[in-house]
Amino acid sequence: MLPKFLTEGAYRVIPLPRFAQGGKWRTEAMRSYSQPVLIWFTKGQGRITISGNTRGYGAHNAVFLPAGTMHGFDMLGQVQGWVLFFPRAAAADLPSEPVHLRLREAHLQAELTALVENIRRETAEHRPGAEKALRHHGGLLAVWLERQMQEEPELSLDASRRIAAAFTALVERDFRTRKNVADYAAALGITPTHLTRACNAACGRSASRILADRIHYEARQLLQETRRPVKEIARELGFSSPAYFTRAFLKNTGQTPSAFRAAS
Repeated sequence: MLPKFLTEGAYRVIPLPRFAQGGKWRTEAMRSYSQPVLIWFTKGQGRITISGNTRGYGAHNAVFLPAGTMHGFDMLGQVQGWVLFFPRAAAADLPSEPVHLRLREAHLQAELTALVENIRRETAEHRPGAEKALRHHGGLLAVWLERQMQEEPELSLDASRRIAAAFTALVERDFRTRKNVADYAAALGITPTHLTRACNAACGRSASRILADRIHYEARQLLQETRRPVKEIARELGFSSPAYFTRAFLKNTGQTPSAFRAAS
């Protein structure tokens, strides 16, 4: 589910500080979006977890995430930049795998900033022909990403990182079911202990933490962005009863679902 300021059929450019408003869960909890997204960090540093693999980011790092990519990132101190959501229709021209670019050359940093700014200006000013302009600006950005990917060396994934990536892909597909870590481990042909060790090695989070994080991010989004009854949200997320959902939500967030909704 997308926050209110996003729609799947439109470009949106949001400043990182605004995007992070509403609590750390807005950025740090594992989630995905149904739109492709580009995060352009222009200042600051932190860690970003993509498909169960954690790495550091710094100023002038660009991260592209295809639709449905599980991720989350923290921000150490003041972080500036932009989050650009592409319409779903643009996905065919964009990379099919996540991309993390560390742009060390000033001219590349300026190029990406200009490309993002062109899209931001068109979405903000609503000038005649904006829809056509956005299609072209988005196409140019897609070409720019493709060119940078050809220059960026491919990252090799060790066994733990491959397992974590496969696990998060399954979680993203099935987190609304009642599957537990043992079920996911069985689907991957490994033991739950092996799965947890792999996840800890890849991103410093256990398999159960990743699964709970994804479920409770979705729960918070539904509680904040809709007026659906708690029992309906519990059922959608695979909980056997509203009481069990409330206990799990309290354990993971420190608030009951009703208290979180009221505070939001």
